[in-house]
Amino acid sequence: MNTVLSPLAATDLSAPARHAAKRAAMLARQTGGQLNLVHVLEKSALTELRRLFGLSGDTVEESVRQQAQDALTHLASELATPEPLRVSWHLVEGAVLADIPEQVDLLGCNLLVVGAHGTGFMRHWLLGATAERMLRKTRHPILVVKEAPRQAYRTMLVPVDFSDWSLRAIDLAQRIGPQAELLLLHACELPFEGKMRFAGVDEDTIRQHRETIHREAMARMCEIAMDAGLTPAQWRPLVAFGNPPDYILEQEEEQGADLIVMGKHGMGMTEELLLGSVTKHVLGQAHSDVLVVVR
Repeated sequence: MNTVLSPLAATDLSAPARHAAKRAAMLARQTGGQLNLVHVLEKSALTELRRLFGLSGDTVEESVRQQAQDALTHLASELATPEPLRVSWHLVEGAVLADIPEQVDLLGCNLLVVGAHGTGFMRHWLLGATAERMLRKTRHPILVVKEAPRQAYRTMLVPVDFSDWSLRAIDLAQRIGPQAELLLLHACELPFEGKMRFAGVDEDTIRQHRETIHREAMARMCEIAMDAGLTPAQWRPLVAFGNPPDYILEQEEEQGADLIVMGKHGMGMTEELLLGSVTKHVLGQAHSDVLVVVR
């Protein structure tokens, strides 16, 4: 397993984006990787500057570029200390959603780190317009940072459905936080429970079915932990009946998780539907950072 993380931190040079850059630096430093900072100057914004300022637009545009370069240089210098870290910065002209995933490939990075900006309506809008849409374009894991990083991740919540995606999520969680406790979570469901009650099936029979499903889920949880190479001291199971996104957010708060590791499933329309439900809900509502495993 390659444990070296070489993250790309996408930054708009705002204060919230600094949280993402600092977390990316922390992850690169703890694994011996290199950090790349990327800021995209939107071509549409530069074009608008030229239109508004006419002949002086080029001067204003150059001033914008210089300010961005100065800010990136300062941020890179700050992140490279006090413990040595290789940090490179890149100023790109184009479109964020197209150029950031492209830069991840060009620079040989294996993790994309972005910040969640603002609060309330604006936070939801930005997650929907940037982080979530970027998830559909990149083939690399993406870490959405919501909290100012103060220490390595200590408690990770990893929802599992017992698929290959679950193994990938556990693998990446171990790389992100080798010393963290992994809480493997599975939300059970009794198929047709409502219809069974409507048909008059007695509660004892329904309870027995639920107990069987819960017992089978626990057994599969142990199997996937074993397949992932986890020792008993590294993980705990969380298995219960409930709506998956609600159960994830409930356990995030109850367990004090500082990272949720999600798997992005499917392709095409299926992918859109899944990302629009569980992952989107968790991205929008979670207080902790969220890592989405793409491939």
